[in-house]
Amino acid sequence: MFKFLEQTTDRYMTRGVKTVARDCDMNELSEMFERDDYNGYPVAEDGQVVGIVTKFDILKCFSFSPSQMVPHYHELMSRRVGDVMTPEFIYVRPDTRLTRVLQLMVEHRLRSLIVLDDAEKLVGIIAREDVIHALKTTGKE
Repeated sequence: MFKFLEQTTDRYMTRGVKTVARDCDMNELSEMFERDDYNGYPVAEDGQVVGIVTKFDILKCFSFSPSQMVPHYHELMSRRVGDVMTPEFIYVRPDTRLTRVLQLMVEHRLRSLIVLDDAEKLVGIIAREDVIHALKTTGKE
């Protein structure tokens, strides 16, 4: 377990992350989620990450209140990522310790965190599965 305390994000993160544009519609996004089996995508614009969009954001489109009329499925699915994404997101750096990543995931109930370098360019994503893998492999050492 002591080995885990020394581990950093860069060793366990996924590199070459796919991103999505703000103007992508929910139909396209839904197909991407199905094809790639991801839980979320960074939203990129001009090489910068401007938000994150998750499967939960698609579900939020279908959340209605008694005072809200129910729009047609087609109308909801033609909405754009920019309308439903979360513009404020938690990110970590490649040198962030996994103990901090784990703390953020538990505290904020996150499935994954975006990894940005010092220039705030996307370099990866670290998911719960990555942290579990690190715990498993370092626990054996």
